[in-house]
Amino acid sequence: MINNFHFLFVSLFGIGKISKIPGSIASLATTIFLFFLFHILNISPNIILVCILIIFFFSIYSISVFIKNLDDKDPKVIVIDEFIGQSIPICLYEIAHETTNDTGQVLTFYFIMFILFRIFDITKPYPVSYYDKKFKNSFGVVMDDVCAGLYVVGILVLYMVITS
Repeated sequence: MINNFHFLFVSLFGIGKISKIPGSIASLATTIFLFFLFHILNISPNIILVCILIIFFFSIYSISVFIKNLDDKDPKVIVIDEFIGQSIPICLYEIAHETTNDTGQVLTFYFIMFILFRIFDITKPYPVSYYDKKFKNSFGVVMDDVCAGLYVVGILVLYMVITS
């Protein structure tokens, strides 16, 4: 029962079992889910940020339980890290643009954040690659995606500075 719970959590309710590009599908599902929370249900970005922090800490524990007896310490079935990494730029964007009502602009930025996150998660520039290679544990699994998400934040901040 406990192992089933950890599997459901780390695989984002089974998305990680999809045979082709589970990380990209998890990132896309996260993007759609967060759009729904922010723009359909109108949930405060601060509440969602707190939830993401809770998920971050619990995911480190849950992944460690899940991979404990596995040889591969970062199996493709684990996609909760994509959820966390993709959530960082989207949540910070929503905090910075809480009054934005232009759906077209929001969807454009969500699409850009999705693409940028996937690029950084796949290409793994430093320090993403550092966490991916040096930490063969739950911390490394999550932190490489956190760094990829922070790269997206950096690119968006740079864009906003240049265009303002």
